[in-house]
Amino acid sequence: MLLSKKYKKLKYYISFPDGYEDGKTYPVIFYTHGAGGRGKRISIIKNDEVYAKNPCVNDFIIVMPQCYADTWFDIFEQLIAFCEYIYDSPFTDKSRFYATGVSMGGYACYQLMMSRPELFAAAIVCCGGGMYWNAYRLQNIPIRAFHGALDKVVYPEESAKMVSAIGARAELIVYEDADHDCWTKTYTNKENFEWLLSHRK
Repeated sequence: MLLSKKYKKLKYYISFPDGYEDGKTYPVIFYTHGAGGRGKRISIIKNDEVYAKNPCVNDFIIVMPQCYADTWFDIFEQLIAFCEYIYDSPFTDKSRFYATGVSMGGYACYQLMMSRPELFAAAIVCCGGGMYWNAYRLQNIPIRAFHGALDKVVYPEESAKMVSAIGARAELIVYEDADHDCWTKTYTNKENFEWLLSHRK
């Protein structure tokens, strides 16, 4: 069940698993899209792979806010507030709250976790990067970073720097035949979502 909602100025989609029951808690994926999803038409992100092609879609509640500004960082305080709102929602299993993001949203994903590391049980980041000098704050969060070796939009070195700075709990998976779109392979792979579910805070 996919619903379109609004939190203050942020429009978002929320996907509930089949058989969802009020009063129960569920693992939650908090997803930040890339630059192509920006705007004020929420339908732009309706078919993002993290939801539409996710083989484990019924194992999670998936939350997908839309950036209405030029970048997530222009509205970052709102994004943090919304993330905390979802984390504190009655349907959220707080031990299984996960982050994921692609490209521009991958940068936002890392920054969210650095800002609120205590919230997240694990993360998958696609073709992202960030303030690697501050990445020690992520050392206790299991992270899988994915990148295409042929990416000329966000260079693979961006992921490599973050993973190196985070340390032992982060791993980098490079698709040798992929360019910027490393997320389709990542989000259609059931094993990646099973890996998320294997981690609890």
